[in-house]
Amino acid sequence: MMKLLVYALALLLAFPAVGQRSKKTIEETPVLTVDGLTYHLPRTGIRVVVTATRTNFVAGPYALYAESLLGIQNVKNQSRISWNIDAVEVVTFAEPDPEHRYKTGNMNASLLQLSPTGCLAGINAVMPPAEGPQPAVNAYTLPVPATAPAFTRLTNNTDLTGRSPLEQRAAAAAAAILKARSARLDIVTGMLDEFHPDGEAYEESLEELRKIEKSNLELFTGKASHQKYTFSYDFIPAAKGTKGEVIFRFDEALGFLPKSDFSGKPVMIDVEPAFLPAADNTSAAASPGSATNPGAPMAPASASASATASGSGLFFRQPAIADIRISRELTLLATTRLPIAQMGSVLPLPAELLNGNFAIQFWPETGAIKSVTKNQ
Repeated sequence: MMKLLVYALALLLAFPAVGQRSKKTIEETPVLTVDGLTYHLPRTGIRVVVTATRTNFVAGPYALYAESLLGIQNVKNQSRISWNIDAVEVVTFAEPDPEHRYKTGNMNASLLQLSPTGCLAGINAVMPPAEGPQPAVNAYTLPVPATAPAFTRLTNNTDLTGRSPLEQRAAAAAAAILKARSARLDIVTGMLDEFHPDGEAYEESLEELRKIEKSNLELFTGKASHQKYTFSYDFIPAAKGTKGEVIFRFDEALGFLPKSDFSGKPVMIDVEPAFLPAADNTSAAASPGSATNPGAPMAPASASASATASGSGLFFRQPAIADIRISRELTLLATTRLPIAQMGSVLPLPAELLNGNFAIQFWPETGAIKSVTKNQ
């Protein structure tokens, strides 16, 4: 009995102690808080949009007789498919730069607006609906033309003796061409006995003669169908520039090819800085291209090097202007100058703009400041 009382007393004394230790542990455990919002600065991608024409040429069945019967020289007598580049356009798009990822510091993260890809888009601003970069899809397996060229007006006239059946038919087609031309000349000069008094009938007669001449002439010169294709190629320039990078290959017979297919000749891109932003001692260390050497171009600041320059952790980009050239072997296809974000510098946002009294917007392609507006 005495042992039971001692055990019960020990339990009564132990429970308050457990309760006190639990309370103290809860009070001393820190509350987890969000210490910032992660965002990226954008880098600029280059999209090369190339338009080309695919020509399906079918040689005429009477091509061998074009010069002897009609005096037409250098007529193609072999059917072939050929490609020709018509136009090259260079546009830009933005995507998150994996080398420039930051976290906000001692500011209200709810003031920030991010793009659909997580790049800094605005601060305390009313932003329009944002759209991410649209993907470009290329199909290298091309469809067969729905209407391949074909010859339907073939004469079976074999009245001319002493020639092969093919040459006889060619001679008959040549005679039809010359007859149509002569009839058109007679109508135009008004030498026919029955001249068309009606202007509409006059034009219809001329048009019908043109069709006869054209359809017979194609039997000698051949006919072709044309289809246009547009291909897009995305390329991310390096921060220091790019020279002689192959973006795709092209062949006059095969058309567009991936850059890994050596059947075609390479189409290359050069991206070289033409103008770099001035140095700033808050965004780069003292080195060639820093504030201590203002005459030299400034190298882009890395995330770690510039992270201590702003207590808020908010940065923007000052892009560089780059010369862009697209060439195929020794042939220059296109040139342009465009701002490229990653070839410029990274700068901290001034602290006086982050007190909630200003609205700031950034250009989505480069991360540069678009506007700073003081709230009313």
